[in-house]
Amino acid sequence: MARRRKKRPGPPTEPSAEERTASPVPAWVGGAIRASWLLFAAGAAAVVIMQGALLGLIGAAVMVAATGLRMVARFRRDADARRTGAGVPSDPWSLPLGVALIAAGATGLLYPALVEVETFREIVAAHPYGPFAAVALIVSGLLTLLDHLDRAAPSEPDFAVPDPPTLGEKLALINPLQIPLAVGAVFVPRLWQRVPLAMFLYESWVELDREAVKEKEARRERGEYDWRPLAVFCLGAVFLSLMEYFGHHPDLRDLVTAMNPPGEEATPFWARALEIHEGPFGRLMSFMWWSGWRLLGFFLLPALVLKLLGERIADHGLQVRGFASHAWIYGVLLIPVLVAVVGVSFEDSFKLYYPFYKASARSWYDFWAWEALYAVQFFSLEFFFRGFWVKASKSMMGSHAIFAMVVPYCMIHFGKPFPETIAAILAGVVLGTLALRTRSIWSGFLIHVTVAISMDLAALMQTTGLPTRFWPDL
Repeated sequence: MARRRKKRPGPPTEPSAEERTASPVPAWVGGAIRASWLLFAAGAAAVVIMQGALLGLIGAAVMVAATGLRMVARFRRDADARRTGAGVPSDPWSLPLGVALIAAGATGLLYPALVEVETFREIVAAHPYGPFAAVALIVSGLLTLLDHLDRAAPSEPDFAVPDPPTLGEKLALINPLQIPLAVGAVFVPRLWQRVPLAMFLYESWVELDREAVKEKEARRERGEYDWRPLAVFCLGAVFLSLMEYFGHHPDLRDLVTAMNPPGEEATPFWARALEIHEGPFGRLMSFMWWSGWRLLGFFLLPALVLKLLGERIADHGLQVRGFASHAWIYGVLLIPVLVAVVGVSFEDSFKLYYPFYKASARSWYDFWAWEALYAVQFFSLEFFFRGFWVKASKSMMGSHAIFAMVVPYCMIHFGKPFPETIAAILAGVVLGTLALRTRSIWSGFLIHVTVAISMDLAALMQTTGLPTRFWPDL
């Protein structure tokens, strides 16, 4: 597995005349971008007019397809522009458009759970395909945001990785026998060179330490003190404490109960909150509270800290550029994980624990509303541990920032089945290494979401079966 390392790319140079005229952008690229916007507009019009009806669902699916087509065409156009030294055109509308699409989809998915039963039945009658149309809007919005993030130029050079592995070396990373060998390599260092996964991680850690030395020396020469580790570790502990003490289901129940004292008339807002909490979507409302606190503590507050420190938020794992070049890493790691999910799905403890939202089997609405909340938590978690925490502390700690992050990451799994908690240690090391190596948390987020959905589906298939209705029968 040990291979020669590529030299770190130097400062950009002016492209030659040959490079400036080589590989002109194919004619189909411009036509595809224009066609994608027309399709997107037609799909959006269908959603606005028909909403959750069948034509609205088709319109939302067309929006997803159009967004994907636009991304593929733009990637080709911008790749050629970067290679020839031309600037990449900015798109000021992609960020607000992506946020608006996600907000519209989330509203369409969660709002029905917050209305009275009669209103809910009217929504079901008018929007029979509403859950799937809402999910399609969220996916389209996420793709639009990724498209926006890809345009931003990275603030640091590409990772100095070894030569691209061969197909055989990629497949060797999947071998499940590596896991006990990799653990043994901690105590017998000679095993490192015999375990492809371990050597892959080792080479990454060595390069991360080299980067940290250079960054630390640069700060020393400027006479600067790096306040980032102090800020992210201490404030990160505060954010974790806030979520632990105020961000769980009983905390919402206690708050709603306290605002509805016996014998006294509560305000309309809190009276309605009590009705929802005691109604058929009470548990889903609790997960909205839980997921909202994770969004606040794992993403919004850390992002605010980074802005106050003068850091660019996108530099902390949100970059997309170069995703295709390292997607294979996550692909080969996802395969054994999915195989393991199938195996543990036969365990009684697994079937009792998943899915967290037990009403997921009631309808596809319940299932996708829960998975959307779950995905928000996973994105926020990945940003906090693999972006905010390790990126800000890497300059001072090098690869050891990963191992410091793994301790609290393992602790947030306390209460889950023991094998999953122990597996979180290995997952934290691998995902933390890959996030720093690829400068991105997105593939780790996609793995987390894919595994979470597969675990919930596996648990449902082993117990109650998959949902058979689009909406619950209330």
